[in-house]
Amino acid sequence: MTRLKGLAEERRTMVFYESPHRLVKALTQFAEYFGSERQEISKIHEETVRGTLTELIEHFTANEPRGEIVIVVAGIDD
Repeated sequence: MTRLKGLAEERRTMVFYESPHRLVKALTQFAEYFGSERQEISKIHEETVRGTLTELIEHFTANEPRGEIVIVVAGIDD
C-alpha cells in the first residue's frame, strides 16, 4: 500500500478502475490512507453513487456492486 500512502497528499482528482469483487476492499483502503471523509463518485452500470468513502463503504456492503467500476476521489484540500 506504499502507492496509496504516496497518494494521500495528492491535490489532483484521482481516478481508479476496480472490479466489483474488490470494490469494498479498495474503498476501505482508500478510507484508511486518504481519510474516511474524502469525497468520491462511483459510477456503476450507468448509476452514479456519490458520497464520502464511509458512506460508499456502507452502500456497497449492503448493495452488491456489478460490472466495471470507475472511482473518482477528490484530491486533498489545501
